[in-house]
Amino acid sequence: MRRLSITAFAACLLCTVPSFAADEAPVEVMIVGGFHMSGGHDMHNVQVDDVLAPKRQKEIQAIVDGVAKFKPTAVDVEWDEPYTSQKYSDYIAGKLPPSHNEVIQLGFRLAKQQNIPVHGIDVMADFPYEPVEAYAKAHGETKILDDANADIQKMVDTISATLKNGTISDTLRYLNEPSRIARDNDFYRNMIRVGGGAQQPGADLLSAWYKRNAYICANLVQLAKPGDRIVVFYGSGHAFFLRQCVTEMPGFKLAEANDYLPK
Repeated sequence: MRRLSITAFAACLLCTVPSFAADEAPVEVMIVGGFHMSGGHDMHNVQVDDVLAPKRQKEIQAIVDGVAKFKPTAVDVEWDEPYTSQKYSDYIAGKLPPSHNEVIQLGFRLAKQQNIPVHGIDVMADFPYEPVEAYAKAHGETKILDDANADIQKMVDTISATLKNGTISDTLRYLNEPSRIARDNDFYRNMIRVGGGAQQPGADLLSAWYKRNAYICANLVQLAKPGDRIVVFYGSGHAFFLRQCVTEMPGFKLAEANDYLPK
């Protein structure tokens, strides 16, 4: 079987991958990592009060007004496209009941206010944590999981305290601090320590997480057009990968959320 050298393979890729025209405006993307405003959906959950209360509604409007200064042309949210389209139509028509959900509170509100489209880019996938836990218990490696979960809980407690003692924008600013986001993937990276030989449940978990985020990234990129300015509202756990997706994608440029979120 004939083999192609790495150098030759790279040269072939350069010949086949389309380049972006120099005169095309970049796609600018702002990733706004958030939390579940309607309560617990994850392994570790932020303690959230009633975001429909007048004080919180004023804070949410201030966030939307701040992000609007980015002059977005589209909004992407953490729902799939069919569900997003249906719910947004109901929202515009005034048929949607009051909701605590962050997609509605932030994504739909911004899209309606700016009269721009909203797209659902989420992709659901398996999160095979149980095999990791089972292997760790069977091989005396539970400390890896205990330490990783303790780190996550500590961060979640900080988020809850920030929200309790401050504003929703204070909380989002904490979540979208680049130096903090850089540590977000530590939990998933540490999972790769769990396993051995042909049994690699930690690597399987990490692969599943990256696959889901890669599909989300694909939806984001495929919907974008040159010159677009897209605001993406997503759970903060996805921010690390989505930021990487944008910064490494030819023709795309990352905008920092904290440059627009009110202080």
